[in-house]
Amino acid sequence: MRSENHAAGAVLCLLSASSFATLGIFGTLADDAGASIASTLFVRFSVAALVFWVVLRVTGGWARVRALPRHVVLTGLGLGAFGYSMQSGLFFAAIERLDVSMVALLLYTYPAFVTIAAIVLGRAAFSPRTLVALAVASVGLVLVLLAAGTGAFDLGGALLALAASVTYTTYILISDRIIGAVDPFALAALVLTGATASFAVAGLVTGSLDLGLSGEAWLWLVLIALVSTVIGVSAFFAGLQRVGPSEAAILSTFEPVATVALAFVVLGERLAPAQLLGGVLVLGAVVLLQLRPGPRRSALRVAAAQANPGH
Repeated sequence: MRSENHAAGAVLCLLSASSFATLGIFGTLADDAGASIASTLFVRFSVAALVFWVVLRVTGGWARVRALPRHVVLTGLGLGAFGYSMQSGLFFAAIERLDVSMVALLLYTYPAFVTIAAIVLGRAAFSPRTLVALAVASVGLVLVLLAAGTGAFDLGGALLALAASVTYTTYILISDRIIGAVDPFALAALVLTGATASFAVAGLVTGSLDLGLSGEAWLWLVLIALVSTVIGVSAFFAGLQRVGPSEAAILSTFEPVATVALAFVVLGERLAPAQLLGGVLVLGAVVLLQLRPGPRRSALRVAAAQANPGH
């Protein structure tokens, strides 16, 4: 029974990774159909937040939310309104200028950034294994950036993708302080609500929030909300409970692999061989960082990145 539960957890983590992998694909298709970034992310976060609040209400989680300390609620809303909304905006701005597959590989440098920041802040211990992993990740990043021989390389797009990774790092380090005290679905609902408010205000102020979209655009936006967000987050929570944070984080490295495959099939994107090698090195470094984790909280940080509303 335990082995079956563990296998089910692994499948759920892979399902989560595959669901998150569709975000850039659906986002590109929505952009092609005329949806602005503000419109896309407002619909994504508002629909996903509504689903999570309904789930909490039906399952009795509403009482747990009401029992949360005010500072935890405000932190969750703030994470969405400022950190997560900024990261998502940078990610979608990057895929407007750069291939989705390349953005996915650049974004997945965040575990290395988290590790460096955690060591600097004294939240994780340095080890030879960490040094090797960071060196491997650095070589992989250089290969991804420099071997852009087969596609259109946009330096601004690459910088936006790396900025999204750094922003995600900050988001993880802050959310790690409260994640142990909050029901994960409740935290996701708070973050999504904060992000919804942020894009509603930004869209109205700039005039970029337009919901008078075509049926095709609405299809991609609904898929982003339900598949790339709700299913991705829910499947990860369920898988995390069965396999633990370290293995869940390792299995989640399937996400950029799935993104590259989907981008090839759906969008016709192709990465140079050296870029693919760089991507393998970046993901290998993530796996190395999670094998035999040192401090208990180090694996949780990487898991927390996936356990919140995706990218």
